[in-house]
Amino acid sequence: MGALVLLTAVVAVCVPAPFRSVDTWVISPMLGLIMFGMGLTLRIDDFRIVISRPRDILLGCLAQFTVMPGVAWVLTQVFHLPAELAIGVILVGCCPGGTASNVITYLAKGDLALSVGMTAVSTVLAPLLTPLLTWVLAGEMVDVDAVGMLLSIMYVVIAPIVAGAFLQHYFPEMTKRAVAYLPAFSSLMIAAVVAVIVGHTADKLLAGGVVVALVVVLHNVCGLGIGYLLGKCLRLSESKRRAIAIEVGMQNSGLASSLAAIHFAAYPLATIPGAIFSVWHNISGALVAKVFADLPPTPSFQDGE
Repeated sequence: MGALVLLTAVVAVCVPAPFRSVDTWVISPMLGLIMFGMGLTLRIDDFRIVISRPRDILLGCLAQFTVMPGVAWVLTQVFHLPAELAIGVILVGCCPGGTASNVITYLAKGDLALSVGMTAVSTVLAPLLTPLLTWVLAGEMVDVDAVGMLLSIMYVVIAPIVAGAFLQHYFPEMTKRAVAYLPAFSSLMIAAVVAVIVGHTADKLLAGGVVVALVVVLHNVCGLGIGYLLGKCLRLSESKRRAIAIEVGMQNSGLASSLAAIHFAAYPLATIPGAIFSVWHNISGALVAKVFADLPPTPSFQDGE
């Protein structure tokens, strides 16, 4: 998926006209389709981890909604980003974990149940925490419509996931056939979202994209590194450290770009950090998975050791 998204982004930069002709309002429906696909894969068991392992989920979600928003704000200050770019970086930091993190955690031999549980819980918390954190961190830069953002996340994220989960629960045989095609479908939808965003901002991306790309890379790398170190400091098992690191570092950047396009239309550059993050975190995730997979955890790694 990283290669597909990167290729799509390059094509959109080089030949932006076809993608620019597509209105940005389509980003939300496409993201909704991705979230609907996520819902089709969810089962009741995915949420039982909240009851069976509340400490792990609590620690992971606390890291999710503190590390990435905090690092985002620090980077905007260090690099003196203008408001329209700063809001884009902060939006990425305040969004929940992305669905690709579950695949990367699996490939990295991390705790997959913890990863799925963190993604599910952080997504459920997003309608409240994403607007609130964005307002706290960026409210002095731009006018943040926290209530409007909450409603957008409910429509674009929560409602499609609930609809997908409903179908999965009551029509399992029908959804089982569809689930096999979801990874390819989600990859195409993510690439399409990136293409539309990049196509609309290609000129500005070429003019000032180097600094933004550097900030996005640092944001992602800091999230991965700090997430892993937190797990180590808390003396969690190796597989849990990997899951938390990947969940913290990989964001639902498509949601960030969608929120930027809907609620910060006066700041067109606000969609760029999310677009770049969508490309980069799939590449970095694949690299991290490769490194971790070559160093598989052993049965001797237990919490508290």
